[in-house]
Amino acid sequence: MPVSKKKPAQKKKTVAKKSAPKKTAKKKAVAKKTAPKAAARKKSAPKTTAKKAAGKRTITTTVTALEGFTPYKEKSGEHYMNKNQMAHFRNLLESWKRDLMEEVDRTVHHMQDDAANFPDPNDRATQESEFALELRTRDRERKLIKKIDESIESLDNEEYGYCEVCGVEIGIRRLEARPTATLCIDCKTLDEIREKQMRG
Repeated sequence: MPVSKKKPAQKKKTVAKKSAPKKTAKKKAVAKKTAPKAAARKKSAPKTTAKKAAGKRTITTTVTALEGFTPYKEKSGEHYMNKNQMAHFRNLLESWKRDLMEEVDRTVHHMQDDAANFPDPNDRATQESEFALELRTRDRERKLIKKIDESIESLDNEEYGYCEVCGVEIGIRRLEARPTATLCIDCKTLDEIREKQMRG
């Protein structure tokens, strides 16, 4: 009887020793399988950012995309909308307007040069849709040029850089991002909320 009791105890010990390495082996195998997936995710991340960047390039020219654009460096104790700041924004608005006007001229010449009466109806339809898209973009830019002219006029009247509703300073960084802004960030937010409510 005592011999038979010892034998099962020894078997249990050996089974326990054998099963332990199998578990660690499985864990290692799982770790190896999951590692390439994580690496693949990391590799795929730049592709999405590249798509976003490509999408941003197609949008109408922004002020920060202009050649020679340098953000204004404020000095300590400097008054808001002093001569230097006004000169900075006048230069910014005029160069932006010039750039947009050149783009309009380029579109007109492109449409005159490339206009052809294709015999194939599909080719004609493709050309017409391209021209329609370009004209729509130029129409948006024409409206933007009108806003730029209004901003230059407000610079002449020394009213530029202040909110039309509450009279608060719009801010240099906001004006650099959107030089045609006429509302401060708070009034603009309220205006957008009102628009959403009117639509809903």
